[in-house]
Amino acid sequence: MENFSKSLGHHQVYTETVIAAEPEDVWAVITDAENYKNWNPVITNAEGEYAEGATIINTVVEDGKKPTTIKSKVVKFEPPYHLNQFGGYRGIITFDHHYILEKVAAGTKLIQKEEYTGFYVNFWDSSWVEPAYQRVNEALKAEVLNTQSK
Repeated sequence: MENFSKSLGHHQVYTETVIAAEPEDVWAVITDAENYKNWNPVITNAEGEYAEGATIINTVVEDGKKPTTIKSKVVKFEPPYHLNQFGGYRGIITFDHHYILEKVAAGTKLIQKEEYTGFYVNFWDSSWVEPAYQRVNEALKAEVLNTQSK
């Protein structure tokens, strides 16, 4: 079914940054749904507990638009290296979002990538997503470093 959805429309977003912290420290921030409202400029609220099979309800803010509520299911939860959430409507539009953490000499390389599939991808202006995820990466970096200094 996913290949069919992909054949209808497909788009990918990829961002990365390096955070001077251990993967466990970064993981602690990205899996603390309750704290998103305090640091995340795009997901201004997250409800649920990150665990494989769990449902997360995010409030997403796109520049200049009203907040949108989006449900996702945690399909991969591999502490402290990989968080994968999937949601949407197959054939119409789905998202497959990944936080991937890699230990590097300078700390942790954070990769945030997302794949969209479905018919609606052809009509949806996703140009805001990559810059928004870059802002999330920077805010995450600041939150991790702030948490470390406490």
